[in-house]
Amino acid sequence: MRPLRTLAITATFLAFAGAASAHEGAGVTGGFMSGFMHPILGWDHVVAMVAVGLWGEFLGRPAIGTLPVVFPLVMALGGALGVMGVPVPAVETGIAASALVLGALVAFAARPPIWIAAVFVGAFAIFHGHAHGTELPDAANPLAYSIGFVIATGILHSLGIAFGLLVRWPAGKIAIQAGGGIIALVGVGFLTGVV
Repeated sequence: MRPLRTLAITATFLAFAGAASAHEGAGVTGGFMSGFMHPILGWDHVVAMVAVGLWGEFLGRPAIGTLPVVFPLVMALGGALGVMGVPVPAVETGIAASALVLGALVAFAARPPIWIAAVFVGAFAIFHGHAHGTELPDAANPLAYSIGFVIATGILHSLGIAFGLLVRWPAGKIAIQAGGGIIALVGVGFLTGVV
């Protein structure tokens, strides 16, 4: 039931996003909505964040609780580095590679120890966070913007988790692996500039 509730909350946020974005860039509300919409409107972010939730559900406990928490925490650190102007090399390549690698890990049903999975997810979160931090609109409230993009990230992870619930059935496991393959191909597209 929890994934259904998450989807309902997501739908509600998206339904009101259009009206709220009329005030984008103004104060706390504008900062929050700008941060919230940034990951949702960027396909490079969407596929990687969905892949984190999908892989976490695929791996089961404790990964289902760990990976979707590690990503936004480390992403916030990357965001702080971006806001401070600390350079991180090859950010766009790292974001594209995150879709490729995380999708491939799902596609090939990789089951590493939880600490290795967390290192993969955390390393890619640095790139995503740095991109958010450096793209922080001047007019946005930085704290509200950060809260917005962390919440949106959680929702995208939840969508991956919801899709990952299919792992309970043999045909569902195939569908999840196929989804991982599609995410990996999208990552190839990002790396080559096709997408």
